[in-house]
Amino acid sequence: MIVTVTLNAALDRTLLVPNFQPGQRHRASLGFASAGGKGLNVARALRRLGVPVVCTGLVGGQSGTQIADDLGADGILNDFVRIREDSRTSVAVLDPISDQYTEINEWGPEVTEDELDALREKLAYLTQGAEFVVLAGTLPRGVDPDFYAETIRELNRRQVLTVLDTEGEALGLGVQAEPYLVSPNVNEAESLVGHEFNDGADLASGLDQIAELGARNVLITLQTGCYAYVRDGGEVHRVRGSLPRLDPVSTIGAGDTLLAGFLAARVGGRSVEESVRAAVAAGAASVLEPGPGRFDPREASRVGATVDIERLEGVAQDA
Repeated sequence: MIVTVTLNAALDRTLLVPNFQPGQRHRASLGFASAGGKGLNVARALRRLGVPVVCTGLVGGQSGTQIADDLGADGILNDFVRIREDSRTSVAVLDPISDQYTEINEWGPEVTEDELDALREKLAYLTQGAEFVVLAGTLPRGVDPDFYAETIRELNRRQVLTVLDTEGEALGLGVQAEPYLVSPNVNEAESLVGHEFNDGADLASGLDQIAELGARNVLITLQTGCYAYVRDGGEVHRVRGSLPRLDPVSTIGAGDTLLAGFLAARVGGRSVEESVRAAVAAGAASVLEPGPGRFDPREASRVGATVDIERLEGVAQDA
């Protein structure tokens, strides 16, 4: 089983608006609401890939109830801590003509220490026997940036594998706590190492730099694939997975689906190279449909045959 943890869950409203122009009146051609937040996106994708998953985190108010109900309707097990303030809502406007999207996100609720204590207790229970625990998304107001780092250290002591996907100070502190895997996008990875990536060589070097900060394994996600640093079988494998650029319907949550594809493949015992292939294929399939984590696994299997896998220079024995 995989447990995903989302502290700042959202009720996401997605609108498909052709020729969207700020300041003008529009009529959406499609609209739907769903549970959102990085951990929930990962969970939805894992569910579609046939991996047992349970969601936890913090939800509150009517929007929190809708978040839990939506997950339940998708057959996703969830066990949240209820908080006093309402969960945030967000709106994404997708323009299929320009292939652009606009996101409007609320700040989210302010969380108290007793609510965090309740979450810690729930995590201690839910993560018994879990293969991976995915800590994903931004932290709500009132939560110390060190929360993920503290959680990773506690789970490491219990020999539970942790996956971190966040940003900013929480990411920097979390990496130092030595998670099993960290999955930043390019901008987040650049912030971690303190410089921009100008080409593929910079991205490959960035893998090692992030690993030196504490992460045992690294996925840097891009719109066209990912760069991976994975310790397996006594070796460090550095792999690039990519495919020709697709015509996306929506790229929202593609990195979350890519991460889910990688974890599903590793749970299934697949090799590093095949896990990277599965990850890129899942991420690519997800951009062909609106709504994060919503994709056709059969399309991912088809796309997988077109993914290019390249072993990068510098593969060495793990010390």
